[in-house]
Amino acid sequence: MASNGHSGVVPSLLVDDDPSPVTIVNPTGRSPFLLIGDHAGNSMPRRLGNLGLPQSELHRHIAWDIGVRELGDALAEACDAVFIRQTYSRLIVDCNRDPSAPDAMPPVSDGTVVAGNAALTAEERASRTETIHEPYHRSINLELLRRDACGQPSVLVSLHSFTPALTGGSPRPWHVGVLHDGGDPSFAMAFLAALRREPTLVVGDNEPYRMDLVDYTVPRHAYAAHRPYVELEFRQDLLRHKQALQSWVEIVLNSLQAAYDITSTAER
Repeated sequence: MASNGHSGVVPSLLVDDDPSPVTIVNPTGRSPFLLIGDHAGNSMPRRLGNLGLPQSELHRHIAWDIGVRELGDALAEACDAVFIRQTYSRLIVDCNRDPSAPDAMPPVSDGTVVAGNAALTAEERASRTETIHEPYHRSINLELLRRDACGQPSVLVSLHSFTPALTGGSPRPWHVGVLHDGGDPSFAMAFLAALRREPTLVVGDNEPYRMDLVDYTVPRHAYAAHRPYVELEFRQDLLRHKQALQSWVEIVLNSLQAAYDITSTAER
């Protein structure tokens, strides 16, 4: 049990056979790249059922970032990196949002009404935050502290994916987007330059989303400490097949290494 500052005690959201809110892939990885997946999972705690949604909605982009779990796992294996990924659906609590933000537990997502998120009490919000949101961010923070203590460099690489078009919206032409804003964006800008050398890619600069004050994970873990970072958005239809996934692994690793070489040399 934990104090929430509202009614004294926050009941645990998870039961014994629910999965852990955090999965750490390759925890002894030696790569400087620390991979994170805020929306990599679409599991639901048993106590919340499906939030009133049909099962089909849990496989749509509103529930998770399609393809990120597989991409992160493949990248972690290919370059011996740690990959910290969220297990539960972003509809329970969005780990890339301040938990106090209205869209952290959205009552509507891309036109779909999420009945289980309607009129949440302060206690219910606190339970989701303390059971899922904070353990995920605590795991990232502890990994960064561990790496600092042993002198292992850390570049935060946040993996996301986006739907080719929102409901009723225009098609999104980008294959991949590179997001950046405050803190030290030098690594992200070097990565963007490297990725744009790929002749077949349509690369978005802060597209289809901007990194701004809405984002939570990279600002929390990178900005104040001036850690190098990049946030990547991959179009979901380009992550669905194994061959395409392997192509992305090669492209991303080449660009990560190029950006790391450039920024590491500049620091020296």
